[in-house]
Order: sequence, then structure tokens, then C-alpha cells
Amino acid sequence: VQLQASGGGSVQPGGTLRLSCTASGFSLGDYAVAWFRRAPGKEREAVSCIDDSDGYSQYFYADSVKGRFTLSRDNAKNTAILEMRSLTPEDTAVYYCNAYVPLKNYWGQGTLVTVSS
Repeated sequence: VQLQASGGGSVQPGGTLRLSCTASGFSLGDYAVAWFRRAPGKEREAVSCIDDSDGYSQYFYADSVKGRFTLSRDNAKNTAILEMRSLTPEDTAVYYCNAYVPLKNYWGQGTLVTVSS
């Protein structure tokens, strides 16, 4: 069982990055998926979440990313994708993905996003 986060990198302000969270050993579509980030010197912050446990997709976005970040699933690839647009230096952080259902909780390794000119 593994959760792999990828897609981080360096980008200029205003740029776009797509982070992927890919599961192996379990079906990611059966789990709620969340992205968190930890910026230097700051607490971990919940960025976005998708939860289909009630039979329909419910989304959460932090106020700081609303309108700029979009979380989606690609169940054929067993992947969740966080598309990040209009990036600012304040989005610089290590981003972590998390998959959870009651009694099961998996974390991917972090992927670094750096936004600077």
C-alpha cells in the first residue's frame, strides 16, 4: 500500500502546477483525498479535500486557494490531481496528499512547490 505525491517544482508567480497523488495497493476512488501543505515556519494547513462517502462529491478549499486550486480525480489512473493556478510566493510549501476512510489513513511523501521570480 503506497501513496505517491508528485508534480512539485519551481514556478514564477502567476504560474500553474499540477500535483498528482497516485495510489498503489488500494483503490483511491474509495477514499476521501486531501491535500495539506506546510510552509517554512508555519503550521500544516489543509488546502483541499474531496469526499464522496455520501454518494456525491463534496469539496473543500481553503480560503487562501479558492478560485485558484481545483481538486479532481482520475480513477482510471488511481490518481487525484490538484491543479494550482495563479500561484503566488505564499503558496510556497511542501505539499502532502492524504487518503482516508474510517480506520484507514495513508500519507504520501511531500512534494516541494516553490513560487518565486
